[in-house]
Amino acid sequence: MTDIEIRGLTKTFGAVHAVDDVSFTAPAGQVTGFLGPNGAGKTTTLRVLLGLERPTSGSALIGGQTYRDLPRPRRSVGAVLEASGVHPGRRGRTHLALLARAAGLPRQRVDEVLDVVQLGAAADRRAGEYSLGMRQRLAVAGALLGDPEVLILDEPTNGLDPAGVRWLRDLLRTLAGQNRTVLVSSHLLSEVTQYADQVVIISGGRLRHAGPIDELTTDGRNFEDAFLALVSDPADAPVLTERKEAHR
Repeated sequence: MTDIEIRGLTKTFGAVHAVDDVSFTAPAGQVTGFLGPNGAGKTTTLRVLLGLERPTSGSALIGGQTYRDLPRPRRSVGAVLEASGVHPGRRGRTHLALLARAAGLPRQRVDEVLDVVQLGAAADRRAGEYSLGMRQRLAVAGALLGDPEVLILDEPTNGLDPAGVRWLRDLLRTLAGQNRTVLVSSHLLSEVTQYADQVVIISGGRLRHAGPIDELTTDGRNFEDAFLALVSDPADAPVLTERKEAHR
């Protein structure tokens, strides 16, 4: 089983703790919603997890290994941090074919993932002609090329119309049903409750909750009220390092 394990993760940029001693697990066979206000530390956590940033302390592991140590990361992990990482003059099919070649994946996977994301009819159009929702689908197709055990998505519903949001919701549930690990960062609280098995909430770089959604609504509050109560703590402001504090 390929769980995601975040343990005591801290990431500082200069004098600011973007992520401050965060720990949680995203288990295989579940969709984990990763929630928090803007600047909470979600994207920083995902960038550390994907080897794009080095942690100041703690660890971010996929199946017990860092992303950098995975022998064939493209076959193990699919990720979308931005949907705009494609040249506007490149055709969708060509973009995926280049990704497949770079990762040593069979060309047939291109047509397979185009079918999954329902982009086959537009595959030979240039990406510059795509809507934001279509670029989002293309990015998801790229993440699925390696048939990964782990899928990590940052704001995947951005730009999707209602039909696209429902398609993505069904896809996430299908992947979790195949015992894959799915971690999704999102701002859409009501949407997350429709597909997530558990949620991780951070604010000000600190962990506020990690566990099933219904743990937050046992006192009769709805999920939105519970979320806002967790992230409205005045202590949510970014944490300054001890050295910076000493000079104030």
